[in-house]
Amino acid sequence: MKPAPFDYVMATSVADVVNHLAEDEREVKVLAGGQSLVPVLNMRLARPQVLVDITRVPDLQTIELTPDGELRIGAAVRQTDALEHPLVRRDWPAVVSAIRHIGHPQIRNSGTVCGSLAHADSSAELPAVAVLLDARIQVVSPRGSREVRAADFFLGTFTTDLAPDELVTAVHFPPSPAGTRHDVSEFTQRRGDFATVGVATRVARRADLLSECRAVFFGVGGTPVRVPTVEDVLVGSDPTTADWAAVATLLAEALSPPTDVHASAELRLELAATLLQRSILSAWELC
Repeated sequence: MKPAPFDYVMATSVADVVNHLAEDEREVKVLAGGQSLVPVLNMRLARPQVLVDITRVPDLQTIELTPDGELRIGAAVRQTDALEHPLVRRDWPAVVSAIRHIGHPQIRNSGTVCGSLAHADSSAELPAVAVLLDARIQVVSPRGSREVRAADFFLGTFTTDLAPDELVTAVHFPPSPAGTRHDVSEFTQRRGDFATVGVATRVARRADLLSECRAVFFGVGGTPVRVPTVEDVLVGSDPTTADWAAVATLLAEALSPPTDVHASAELRLELAATLLQRSILSAWELC
């Protein structure tokens, strides 16, 4: 299929993009990597009258360390570029692990980090990692700029806190506390598919016990999901001897995954429990 007709604009600055979003009376969509938007256009599930391409905007193309030690990834940065960047590989392993799970190299060569966040697919890895790491999404509009915590940014499947005239310009990932280790584990029907269920974890070790445990699930609801009751139970335990059956019971009480053509709710609960144990133990072995 082919998309409905639209006007194409190559933006040269953030102000240029914001002006189009604010002043054009027609429906405007932002084009970055296009890995999510273009299929939607081709199936005519969306029919914007204007596409504003942000890939040539210099301010959106950078990966940098901010003065307060955070990782800033601009909205036009491709996933492959983030994956291969020495700063990301050295200090943000959870971001690296998430990107490695995304599709295939051809997808990562075009898709952008911020595009994945703005698209807000409930089965995607990067939104879960953003919540795990307390990331903040930087947004600009005619009213000025603001930052949104990742935990508050995702409202539902394909739904975010963005207003129609707002543009994501970057995501900021704070550094993880010293001594923490990360893992991203998921189940897919085929390599490169969207995850049926996945989990991103962060742990820290003191002696032979977990001193920190964070887990953010994806594919079990409309947004990335943390389960504090499970985290609280695991902190202070030895994950190699933990009562994982009890953990699975807590997960079943806390999660309400959907049933669809890919998996039943019951299967998703089983996968969530299995993947959590696998991910925690994988991160634990790195401590």
